[in-house]
Amino acid sequence: MKIILNPNYKQHEKAILQLVNRFFSEGSLIVQGSRNTIKSNFLENEKVNIKFFKKPGLLKAIIYSFFRSTKAKRSFDYANYLNDHSIKTPIPIAYVEERNSLDLLGDSFYMSQQIDYDFTIRELIHNPLFPERNLILEQFTEFTYKMHEAKVNFLDHSPGNTLIIKNDNSNYDFFLIDLNRMKFENLSIENRMDNFKKMWLSKQMVKIVAKKYAELSGNSEPKLQALLLKKTIQFKRKITKKKYLKRKIGK
Repeated sequence: MKIILNPNYKQHEKAILQLVNRFFSEGSLIVQGSRNTIKSNFLENEKVNIKFFKKPGLLKAIIYSFFRSTKAKRSFDYANYLNDHSIKTPIPIAYVEERNSLDLLGDSFYMSQQIDYDFTIRELIHNPLFPERNLILEQFTEFTYKMHEAKVNFLDHSPGNTLIIKNDNSNYDFFLIDLNRMKFENLSIENRMDNFKKMWLSKQMVKIVAKKYAELSGNSEPKLQALLLKKTIQFKRKITKKKYLKRKIGK
């Protein structure tokens, strides 16, 4: 096993490896996917989140072993980048990779601090009467603008991948999760609006986001609203069409 640690957790290396080795027999299940599984557990007195990435097929194993960073490594590295740029994400603790005698990737794991959050963007989308909905959207837009200014193009910027914690005086903290798909680049204003498309925003939400982003960026509000609405509608149509075709093929 190869293990890379956050320097602040160096003294916990043995305990971290024990949690990884007992991943399938211990811990509380959070997500059970076909290839990825997420559990929570305790690293001594600290609650942690462990994400398991299933062993890839031979071709992908070769790619991840010699040509591209693994999902576990990307999660760890990207979390460090975000924290270095004051963009909140659960603190990365370690990543672990199993390798065979040919140095090909097997199973891998990413461990971070567990965030006990209040809700996600998904709740706002499904509930137009959600308390302080507009205020939260404005603060979320500020958070996304800050992310864009740090040259972060979060390719999985979707409703369930931002955890939200309410603080005093109606201030909200936003934490990015599921980090292994990111690009680090200068984003045009069109790319920035495109980055919101997976949020599944309503027309009213588009107006709020566009107005706030225009204030922050100095761009024209009507321009951003039209651009964001176009990107959102195109994405919704694409997903709706995909679901329709899947149902037709399944009949």
